[in-house]
Amino acid sequence: MGLMDKVKASAEIGLAKATEAGKAGQAKLDAAQAKHKADGLLRDLGAAIYADHSGRGSDQTTKDAERIVGELQAYEAEYGPIPS
Repeated sequence: MGLMDKVKASAEIGLAKATEAGKAGQAKLDAAQAKHKADGLLRDLGAAIYADHSGRGSDQTTKDAERIVGELQAYEAEYGPIPS
């Protein structure tokens, strides 16, 4: 194996490792963004439930709560249970 072949092989290994690290980083970023979305949905659900229980809710508040529960169920189907 000549010097150029060794350099090329090393470069390919380095590229593969960089690509793998990039994919791992992107996966972590996607997970963090999904968790952030779930946190926002939980906050919105809490606000809707609080409004209903404090007598300030409306039909729209109830519909919003039902929609948010559906979105949270879709989240759990994709990412697993939301930790409490």
